[in-house]
Amino acid sequence: MLLWIAVGAAICTFGIHNIHSQTGITEGGVIGMTLFANKWFHIPKGLVTPILDLSCYLLAFRFLGGKFIRISMISTLFVSLFYDLWEQFPYMLPDLSDYPLAAALLGGVFVGIGVGLIVRQGGSSGGDDALALSISRGTGWRLSRAYLFTDLVVLGLSLSYIPVIRIAFSVVTVMLSSLLIDFVQNFRRQPEPETAGE
Repeated sequence: MLLWIAVGAAICTFGIHNIHSQTGITEGGVIGMTLFANKWFHIPKGLVTPILDLSCYLLAFRFLGGKFIRISMISTLFVSLFYDLWEQFPYMLPDLSDYPLAAALLGGVFVGIGVGLIVRQGGSSGGDDALALSISRGTGWRLSRAYLFTDLVVLGLSLSYIPVIRIAFSVVTVMLSSLLIDFVQNFRRQPEPETAGE
């Protein structure tokens, strides 16, 4: 389990650092807030990520089991460590700023696969997952709607430093990554047997 969490964290943060940070295409949720805080307040991504995640976990604690929280905390640590690791090196991928659609699609693939691997292990890549679950359970919304709500709020804030056209490409990234997270989470997974009384 820890191996897959580490692999997922490495894939996700590699894409965010080498594609999203370099091209100005952002994600929603905590990832987007991390990039927002890094842009305007110059807070290192490896520092702001656990702060935001912890806030979301505290807010959502009543809706989540202890095992989920423990796994998610481990995942958050791996994400922070890999952020710090990638920032020690120059960008490892070509600058796709002139090809925003390619950047949006490729970034969405890295985030979707990486986060999907983590979610598949029963945790989350960050507090945005916990926040979305909390919103979903508190309002009765579908989980996808809760994710969309948080993503759109963050993307709205990101308009303060990202042009509208790039935000449009960020929406492409969010949609693709969401689909991939769902696909990776459920890939060849057997449905849980129904229990009596359900």
